[in-house]
Amino acid sequence: MKLDVLYEVDVPRPWPGEHPHGQRQAEQRAYREAVEQIRLADRMGFHTVWAVEHHFREGRSHMPASEVFLGHLAGLTERIRMGFGVTLTPFGFTPPQRIAEKVATVDILSGGRVEWGTGRSTPMEQTAFGVDIARSRDDWREAIEIVTGMWREEYFEYASERFTFPRRMVTPKPFQDPHPPCWMAATSQGSAEIAGRSGLGMLSFSIMQPLETMAAQVAAYRAAAADPTPLTDVTTNKVAAYTLVHTTAGKRVDRRVWDSVAWWYKNLAMFTLEWELPHLTPEERDRTFPLLKPLFEGEVPVDTFDAADMIVIGDVDTCVRKLKRYADLGVDELICYVQWGFLEHREIMRTLEILGKEVIPELERYRPNK
Repeated sequence: MKLDVLYEVDVPRPWPGEHPHGQRQAEQRAYREAVEQIRLADRMGFHTVWAVEHHFREGRSHMPASEVFLGHLAGLTERIRMGFGVTLTPFGFTPPQRIAEKVATVDILSGGRVEWGTGRSTPMEQTAFGVDIARSRDDWREAIEIVTGMWREEYFEYASERFTFPRRMVTPKPFQDPHPPCWMAATSQGSAEIAGRSGLGMLSFSIMQPLETMAAQVAAYRAAAADPTPLTDVTTNKVAAYTLVHTTAGKRVDRRVWDSVAWWYKNLAMFTLEWELPHLTPEERDRTFPLLKPLFEGEVPVDTFDAADMIVIGDVDTCVRKLKRYADLGVDELICYVQWGFLEHREIMRTLEILGKEVIPELERYRPNK
């Protein structure tokens, strides 16, 4: 199992000083530190850095322009792959021709190190961009076909009910031939099967569900991926999952780390309640996301999450044991979310160094019990 890193650029309140100057200072510092951390991750042997595309999510995700961030990193790193995690593909967010252009450009700048993740986002972002929520999945699928067609064909033209494009040469073409590996964010019911059947890698962001649920998702994905009808020209049969990761030099974990876990989960729970689950009844919500119920009631069962290995926090031995469980579930790449909450830059750098020097070599030797 490979180790990746994920960056949303968390900028939690309180920000220093008066708005907007305090916000600007906090954001600039977070970006500077993120770049330094990723350069270290490159040297430590991490496989991929995934950069999200999120809009208007104050505090927890100040990363709306992943192509700019990854393009910058491409020139500062040597081996780590550049993951779009994910580009928002339904019509309204970004025209397919712009997705084709920006992903291919980063692929060239990085010398062929791009992984292209795709997704639909949530109603909070969809409504702000005028995306047709009911048709977002159809738009997602059609946009992928259009983007890969623009990469494949010298001149491309297209006409459908939803999208029309005149005959043009879309430049540049990707460095990787025929194009970068493609992934799909799998968060909603049935999405694991869709990813597998479509020949796409699965990005599992089901962080609020038990590992047993993730195991069922992986099994469903593998079954569907056994006989795919590929949506792109590259078939990617891989599973990546992400969770909060923090390593310590000794057995003791500082109280502030657990407080940061609680902050992160509360922030996520409130966002989910307001923007992603308003259409569900309380009974449906509790059945679909059983671990959200205490969060909605103001309690974050950090000890439960830790005991269930839903988060990977502790010394080297603890982290290795927890990470091996993910490998046993069939996860090919564990995406380490290391920059979250109120963790200090030096602590994150230490986590990356310990993971690189002591954990990654151990995982390279491990043969999962799948």
